[in-house]
Amino acid sequence: MASSAHSAPSGAEALAFIDMIDQTTIVSLLSTLAILFTALGISKLVLDKHTPGRLRFLFVWHAFDALIHFILEGSFVYHCLFSSTSVREVKGDYFPTPYYYLGEDQKGRVWGSQAADGKGGYLGAMAQLWMVYAKADKRWAGVDLATLSIEIITVVFGGVMAVLVCWDLARKNVARGNVAMIILATAELYGGYMTFMPEWLSGSVNLDTSNFMYKWIFLAFFNGLWVVIPLYAIYVAGSDIYDAIWVRSIVEEQKKGE
Repeated sequence: MASSAHSAPSGAEALAFIDMIDQTTIVSLLSTLAILFTALGISKLVLDKHTPGRLRFLFVWHAFDALIHFILEGSFVYHCLFSSTSVREVKGDYFPTPYYYLGEDQKGRVWGSQAADGKGGYLGAMAQLWMVYAKADKRWAGVDLATLSIEIITVVFGGVMAVLVCWDLARKNVARGNVAMIILATAELYGGYMTFMPEWLSGSVNLDTSNFMYKWIFLAFFNGLWVVIPLYAIYVAGSDIYDAIWVRSIVEEQKKGE
């Protein structure tokens, strides 16, 4: 009897989890995998076959990072700046737009992915993907000024820096690549901190952690990647820089002894 009592809630949770996996959610996850495989394909084309495993991994990561910034996050920024509609046109709940957003009275209007949800074409599809993620974090449905500010610099600066890292690794300019990796990794760690710390300090009112998918896949896993891998990039790049400085110091000592 005890085992059956414990099995019922887990079965209900499993059914609830399955119910959340609709077509748009599947497409969202598959699009992320497609970007990852694209990054892997690029690495096969441009990297020397003797490239060390750690640098190959970091190349794939930064190629993936650049594509995510330009394609996915770029579409989020676009919708925040250019997609708007009347509140009456929005299906269900909406994320309110700051009153004087873009210097105009926004009463009765909403901006962001929620304004383009359901529309056709590439931008409409991107809006639907963001509305899936917004089920876990409401801020991504509309315009949150702090989030948008971080995303603008992430797309422009982070995307370009990720491309620069890939360029340097492909051309075996490891010295500049290491510096670029540390700069980018530090910026992304700071960006993640500034994205979530204000939310945690205000009681996480926009986050939905009530189920496994939203809490552990959308929020913890996907955002955790931009914590763990940047830390690894700093470790690899920092170790290379330290080794180079150590070797140079030995050479200088040898020259002094001659």
